[in-house]
Formats: sequence, C-alpha cells, structure tokens
Amino acid sequence: MFIEVVKSKIHRVKVTGADLNYVGSITIDQDLMDASNLMEGEKVSIVNINNGERLDTYVITGKRGSGEITLNGPAARRVQAGDIIIIIAYGMMTQEEAKSFKPTIIFPNEENNTLS
Repeated sequence: MFIEVVKSKIHRVKVTGADLNYVGSITIDQDLMDASNLMEGEKVSIVNINNGERLDTYVITGKRGSGEITLNGPAARRVQAGDIIIIIAYGMMTQEEAKSFKPTIIFPNEENNTLS
C-alpha cells in the first residue's frame, strides 16, 4: 500500500504578487525551490495563513534571488500580495519507506523570502 506524505515544505513566505491574467500556477524563486527540493511542474498545496484558503496548483520557476512568490490565474483570487502562505508538496511511498523518510522543510525570512 502507498501513502501520501509531506515531501517538501516552504513554511511561511510572503506573497509578492497575484496575477489573475496568467494561465495558472505559483511562481517561486529558484533558490527557494532548490532549498526545498521542489521541481518545476510539481503539484503543491498552498495554505493561506491570512484567510484560511487552501488550494492546489503547480510550480513555475521564478528568478533566482528575487524572493518572488506569485500566485497566478484563478489562485490569484484567493491570495493578496503581503499574505503569508505555506507551500507543501506530497510524495507517494510505501509505509515502510515513510517510516524513515525525512521531508525537506525550509523556514525562509518571511519579510523578504530569503534563506539567510
């Protein structure tokens, strides 16, 4: 049997933009993607700390070092620039694999979304 477990998590970052007229997704600074083990096109869940909204979308790579966290398309209606969100990716694995698996969780500076 396979179970779904947390694979990657970016805990508490500030939304820098919301672009309703984009096709869809979340744009994430490449430094944050690398540090959290996220890939372009990967499905993620977004949890908005400010209003409790929860949604699923996919990752688009943003400019390295920019601190960008932009919700695009319909997701832009559920966040505002300045909101604090949590980004979570899940992976499928056996129960045995899950017992020893350690997710990659990062805690950026939520004022500027940097890792320092």
